[in-house]
Amino acid sequence: MAKLVGRRILLAHSGGLDSSVLADLLMKANVRFSIAHCNFQLRGKESDSDAGLVKAWCNSNLIPFFSINFTTIEYRKYHKKSTQVAARDLRYFWFDEITECHGFDFVLTAHHLNDQLETFLINTTRGTGFSGLLGIQEKKNLLRPLRSISKKELIQYAIEQHIIWHEDSSNASDDYLRNAFRHHVIPIMEEVSPNALQNFQSTLDHLTMTNDFIQTSLESLKQKLFITEEEYLKIEVKGLLEIPSLLFCIHHWFYPFGFDSRQVVKLLNSESGKILYSKTHRLIRDRSYLILIEKSLIEEKQFSFDPNNLDLNLPINLKCEFRVYSNSQIWHSHQAALDKKLVKKLLFLRKYKKGDYFYPTGMKGKKLLSKFFKDEKYSLLEKEKQWLLCSDDQIIWVIGRRCDRRYVANNSTETTLLISVI
Repeated sequence: MAKLVGRRILLAHSGGLDSSVLADLLMKANVRFSIAHCNFQLRGKESDSDAGLVKAWCNSNLIPFFSINFTTIEYRKYHKKSTQVAARDLRYFWFDEITECHGFDFVLTAHHLNDQLETFLINTTRGTGFSGLLGIQEKKNLLRPLRSISKKELIQYAIEQHIIWHEDSSNASDDYLRNAFRHHVIPIMEEVSPNALQNFQSTLDHLTMTNDFIQTSLESLKQKLFITEEEYLKIEVKGLLEIPSLLFCIHHWFYPFGFDSRQVVKLLNSESGKILYSKTHRLIRDRSYLILIEKSLIEEKQFSFDPNNLDLNLPINLKCEFRVYSNSQIWHSHQAALDKKLVKKLLFLRKYKKGDYFYPTGMKGKKLLSKFFKDEKYSLLEKEKQWLLCSDDQIIWVIGRRCDRRYVANNSTETTLLISVI
């Protein structure tokens, strides 16, 4: 409790035993806090009674009180989630809103040791990964001060301190998997081994230390393999394939971006140019590297502009000038010196499309842009990032690289349109 003194605290209070005890402990520790109560409207008058109990306690103890009524059933049906998951989503979304609006440092929940064991057992039946064995975790701004305290200890404290609470009638039902473990599995564990809860806490401590070591090792290995570029991450394929426990590492590194570990491993063994998509990112096999980059819609857009009246909202910064032609002028790669009379009034910026071609300066005939990219040793991302300057449907400049010789200024040019990347 000491680290909470002087901080802005928001306690999630249901009106039940656990949060009522935690509220009392915070009061006795002289921690200043506010309370947030969620009415999920799942138990009719009982839900309203819980809200009334919490509000009355806050009023009598001069504790700031926040409350909200959720239409949980409608949310559950719309999002096709279980009632428990829907309630959890609604609760934590709201806590985030309050925290941001009122500047709370921490949100506290009253999960205890029995909750931890129930979560552990539930996750093991679902084929969890290692993180699922760690129980209900704390996060940066979400703390659970009672998670090493048993339910029996909380009941004993509440009776001794004459704390009033409401018992949620749904806790008596076996409709929820958590309740089934609570009523039928854990009592047998405690009957067979009276110290089951304390031993579980010891197991949890060992698992937490093991996880800390694993996470540190994964991060250290990631720092060696992941190269941070300006807009993306680059990972050497050879280095990844040499890792022991490859599938395990791949899962931890790429799952947060929405990728399935087995698909990533398959990509490692595929040919260059193959791409995996998640909701937010692309993972590209580009020669000897994987490229991890956020999705972008900019490649699908086309930007038009008039050189006489340059639009400042272009995706790249261009400068247009009109000059009298001079064959003694030397141009640089970031400039295109074009014959004004050959260029349409309205120009376009776009990205590469299959079948594009142009007539490169310094070469004979026309050339597919894909072949030009290959000869210039473009990476897949460089191809995607390359902007093209077009007049009607003709490419007149592969910007920063090569102009189309049909449009460049020459001895018969009267006025040069000089376009520069700035």
